[in-house]
Amino acid sequence: MEQFDTIVVGAGVAGLTAARLLTRYGQRVVVLEARDRVGGRIWTVRHEGHVTDMGASWIHGITDSPVAAAAEAFGMPTMEFTVGGYQPDSRPIAYFAPDGRRLADSATRAFVEDIRAVDATLLGVVAESAPDASYRDVTEAALVAQGWDDERTQRVREYLEHRSEEQYGAWIEDLAAHGLDDDSIEGDEVVFPDGYDRLPARLAEGLDVRLKHEVDRLTWTAEGVAASTDYGVFTARAGVVTVPVGVLQSAEFVIDPPLPEPVAGALSRLRMNAFEKVVLRFPERFWDEGVYAFRQQGPEGRWWHSWYDLTSLHGEPTLLTFAAGPAAHQTRNWDEERIAGSVMAQLRRLYGDGIPDPSHVLVSDWQDDPYSYGSYAYMTVGSTTSDHDALATPLGGVLHLAGEATWTDDPATVPAALFSGHRAASNLLGRDLPIEDVWSAG
Repeated sequence: MEQFDTIVVGAGVAGLTAARLLTRYGQRVVVLEARDRVGGRIWTVRHEGHVTDMGASWIHGITDSPVAAAAEAFGMPTMEFTVGGYQPDSRPIAYFAPDGRRLADSATRAFVEDIRAVDATLLGVVAESAPDASYRDVTEAALVAQGWDDERTQRVREYLEHRSEEQYGAWIEDLAAHGLDDDSIEGDEVVFPDGYDRLPARLAEGLDVRLKHEVDRLTWTAEGVAASTDYGVFTARAGVVTVPVGVLQSAEFVIDPPLPEPVAGALSRLRMNAFEKVVLRFPERFWDEGVYAFRQQGPEGRWWHSWYDLTSLHGEPTLLTFAAGPAAHQTRNWDEERIAGSVMAQLRRLYGDGIPDPSHVLVSDWQDDPYSYGSYAYMTVGSTTSDHDALATPLGGVLHLAGEATWTDDPATVPAALFSGHRAASNLLGRDLPIEDVWSAG
């Protein structure tokens, strides 16, 4: 039985951040990671010279972002790639009408203005919404307030449904009314041509990280914690648990005694989403030049409605789309060939039967990943934004939870994970640690 000052469960950004700070301040720390790699839901695939992030991809707003500061300190190249949280027009976006024809510029402007009008109304509706209101409830109220005809209303309704799915991988009726309260972007967004996994790799340098050490039981008392693995039991005076909400809620990961309130209640009101990436590379480009993305309206866009042009990042014609919410659930057991066929059927509606098949397809499978059970957490109906912070309530001065789901201001992001790891380390040591210590030398 090995003895440590602190056990960190999980070598994602939250866990590595906590471990790095605690180690820097003199603690003996071990990081227990079930996977055969660090990074958690940052997962970069390298294939035939291509670098593809199948988990986290963006820094959604580099202004005052600790991840942007860390990336700069670690010498990670970035590329500006701003769209802003499924916004309708922050970069050139081509829209296609339900009949498959591209909207004229004037029609696109009118559609975007309609979205802006509903969003302006939505602010007040959400603020006054009932505790058990869903995002569907509040968006419908905002739509009714416009007084539009059915066709005009339906187009914006679809947009709001797709925004719910692409932002949180959840159907609009399952997401809390306040579920998109954090949907704001400060500064440019950037991606990583060399792969996002460079960040956790650098954070892990110099740490005692034990890969393939799956913790199935964590016992905690006033005296400390004990983590059971196939490699034996690890004990420490304190523990930082950074596994995703899906693992916290699973039968395969037991915390004994069970989490008390307010942590347990907050956890019960959060869920892991269904959100998968589909990346398609093509031998030649067939879509519009000069667009960041293109989207289709109408019932044909129920599953595949938005495509993002990654050509500048990948060096060859590449599109990214998402299976999100219902689409992710219903294609869960499909192989890559079947998913690609379904996506291509929609692309051919827009660009004709003569477009080429993809030369390479990548599809993520976070729903069935036993170390996450989804991509990230979202607020179910009845949840409030305070549930994120409540999930991180220190327990007995011994047990601390961290991770993207435990940070209120910008959950479901890598900055949230980093901030939460910093908070856990500060709480454990009883003082506010400089966050710059995460990436600075010394």
